[in-house]
Amino acid sequence: MAVQGGSLLTALGFKALTTTSAGLAFTLGRRDGTAGREETLANAKTIAAATCLPVAADLENGFGHDPENAAETVRRVGLEAGLVGGSIEDASGDPARPVYDFAHAVDRVAAAAEAARSLPFPFILVARAENYLHGRPNIDDTIRRLQAFEAAGADALYAPGLTTADEIRAVCSSVGKPVNVVVGLRDAPFTVAELAALGVRRISLGSTLSRVALGAFLRAAREMAEAGTFTFTQDALPFAEANAMMR
Repeated sequence: MAVQGGSLLTALGFKALTTTSAGLAFTLGRRDGTAGREETLANAKTIAAATCLPVAADLENGFGHDPENAAETVRRVGLEAGLVGGSIEDASGDPARPVYDFAHAVDRVAAAAEAARSLPFPFILVARAENYLHGRPNIDDTIRRLQAFEAAGADALYAPGLTTADEIRAVCSSVGKPVNVVVGLRDAPFTVAELAALGVRRISLGSTLSRVALGAFLRAAREMAEAGTFTFTQDALPFAEANAMMR
């Protein structure tokens, strides 16, 4: 699903692509957070080969707790998959302590940034502060982390889960690097123009497009199973059009 989506987005004129960790896991029939580094690397490499666009990846926490894990992941996706960007988050995967301590989180971003600078081409490192996704809606600590990530060498900053204009504006006005905002985790009341007016420079959808596709698939499957009808076929992309959009 991810590769086909990349081809379709390329055909529609988008300028760059990024992968989704949850979308990959769902495609594999698994829960978010269960796709490892090798699977993520293989998926990213396949997508990069299917498009002429620059491709970045959701690299989760770098697939390990140590700073070197984050650095190694950045090096590998750059050198082996040909990616030109990726994000490293401060979520630990430990339910008891879901977000890394401040100093450790900063060390991890610094190591990833050093690895990014070592690549023989520009690589955009996005540093993510995950407070809001893990029941810690602390805007002050989130901004503190993003400011430290910027100082550690991140090229762009990201705090998924922000939902209000005041929160988004506060983050954007507190840092000097481009800020990413995700839409689709909850209701998406903002337009591209409105987010830009708040200072946002990058918008991502996380797993939203994957979940939209899964929603359409389930609605079709339920219609077949429960009603024995096939009206959903009227919304299917014509074969010739789909085929023509593939690389």
